[in-house]
Parts: sequence; structure tokens; C-alpha cells
Amino acid sequence: MRFAHLAFALIAASIAGGSQGADSLPSELDRVDRRAELIGWEAVGRLDIAGGTTCTGALIEQDIVLTAAHCVIDDAGRKIDADKIIFRAGLRNGEFIAASKGRAVAYAAGFTQEPDGQISPDNIARDVALIQLDKPVARALILPFPIHRVRTSRGELMVASYGRGRNATLSVQRACNVLDKYRSGVMTFDCDITYGSSGSPVLAYDGGRLAVVSVVSALRQEGGKKIGLGMDILDIIPVLRREIALGSPQLPPKPVVTRRISVGAAKSDTKIGARTVGGAKFLSSN
Repeated sequence: MRFAHLAFALIAASIAGGSQGADSLPSELDRVDRRAELIGWEAVGRLDIAGGTTCTGALIEQDIVLTAAHCVIDDAGRKIDADKIIFRAGLRNGEFIAASKGRAVAYAAGFTQEPDGQISPDNIARDVALIQLDKPVARALILPFPIHRVRTSRGELMVASYGRGRNATLSVQRACNVLDKYRSGVMTFDCDITYGSSGSPVLAYDGGRLAVVSVVSALRQEGGKKIGLGMDILDIIPVLRREIALGSPQLPPKPVVTRRISVGAAKSDTKIGARTVGGAKFLSSN
């Protein structure tokens, strides 16, 4: 199972508006054990990756799965071959609605995995990938999630994931909250996530329908509580879609100029060390 685990304090200035308090207490995780409970969540699935690691992904088109970039890169920093990745949509206790190997993989420009196993927190903002499936899923079976039209949802969020210890069946948290607005492209939320949740869709209602706001990238501890980290995906997704369609990397849009998130000190570019425990790839403070 892959997961970026960050145990650090973010030291950066918020964009205009500052931090947001939670609108409500986060709800408990609901384990989707019965087929009827899966209705509306069929587009979420587990990614099984060569080598025994897993992540979560979500269909945003009949043949396109959205996930985290670190899920599709090996420990040496190389892109994993698409046919070494299997997506199982609506997986529930060994049964699934549809499954397919990958055909192509694209991840955000600038996301890197350094040779010494270290990674900058700035990569969270680029921790986005698309996987094109070899076999598109019939629309009669699964309706993909759209991308949310607003960068920051001010209402409640939802997260659906296949986390460690529960990755045979989907778990859904139906109420959690944005804690902070984007900082250098990063958002924080109080959703219940763990290893294997990497790539999980963070959703909010958009015009009466659930849409993807962000992707689970990392986790940090704050005051004994788990804080999830995701990113602004609105500009990244069109670029990756073009890359998949054209078969070559595309130039990313110009980044918004904001203060850089650093780790440990406001003026440094401290790195976060990567390590692997029980097949779960994650980041921890040095």
C-alpha cells in the first residue's frame, strides 16, 4: 500500500481569507459492505500495482482514473508501466463491477522522486496522475465523477478510500471539512485517511452532484489528530488529459505566485524523507 505520510508543521502564509475552521465535526467512516450501499460510489476503485502496493483511484471518464502521482512512480523515481497497474472499480470483498489494466499513465510536470529517497513538500501540489484504462468501463455500469468547478469547496467534503486494514472494501466518510485554503496549491482537511488512501477522491457537491475537489496526497499529525493534504486539481487535469490524448508530456499552466511551503523553518527548503513499511510508501520527517 502506498501513502505519503507527513509528520511536520506547515509554516506558510495563507492566501487571503486565512484559515477556515471546521463547519462541523467529521463523521465516522462507513464501511460499504452491502451492494446496495455501493450505489453512487461505483466509480471509486482500488489500484493494484506490481510489487504488491495499492492505492485508491476514481473514474473521471469511462477510461480515465484519477489518482496520486506517487502511486504511479517506483522507488527509483521511474514511471510504472501502465500494464503493471490494475484498477478494480467498486471492489467489495473480492467482487468488483469492472476491472482493467492500464494503457497509459501521465502525472503532473514537476513531480519528482529524488534518487536519495527524499521529496519536497511542494510536490504535494503536483501529486496528481491519470491512468488511461485498456478497457473503458460501460456507462451503463458506472457513472464517472466530474471535476468540481470551484477550486475550494466551503461546504462539507466526502472521501472514499481503500485504506490499510480495510482495503478489501470501500470506506466512505460522508462529512469532513476543509481546514485551510490553498497554500502554494495545497489544501488541508480533517478527513479520516490512512495508508492506502493515497489517490482517494476528495468530493463535494457541485450543482447537486458529487464532484472531485482534490486528491488525497499525504498525512500529517497535528495535536494528536490526523490532517490530510491534497491539492488544487482544476488546472492540472486538462493538461494531463491532453498528455494522455497526444501521448506526450504537455506544458503545465503558469503557477500562481504564492509563498512556498517549507518544513521545519519558514526560509528553508527542508526535505521530507521517504521510507517504505509493509509495502506502504510514505514520507516522514527526518
